[in-house]
Amino acid sequence: MSYYRQHVFFCLNQREGGENCCNNHGATELQAYAKKRIKELKLNGRGLVRINKAGCLDRCDEGPVMVVYPEEVWYTYANEADVDEIIDSHIRGGKPVERLRI
Repeated sequence: MSYYRQHVFFCLNQREGGENCCNNHGATELQAYAKKRIKELKLNGRGLVRINKAGCLDRCDEGPVMVVYPEEVWYTYANEADVDEIIDSHIRGGKPVERLRI
């Protein structure tokens, strides 16, 4: 059995010279928001959910991006409402958010 039920990886890559990257779209702030929300919902810890930082996930043109494992579901998101929808529907409810999938 895995230590965590789900891992959620947020790409926080920052590219030089103004190249498109997840961090240019607020990824760092939204990853921190997701981590805070998971803790508020008491979904963090052993057997539950881990919100992780990741380097480049190589999908910059679709960013910002996150991926939920073990389901291997990739998402883009624009704001806290999108992150909330992913947490509520997918993480809590087991139903991926089709409109945000990439």
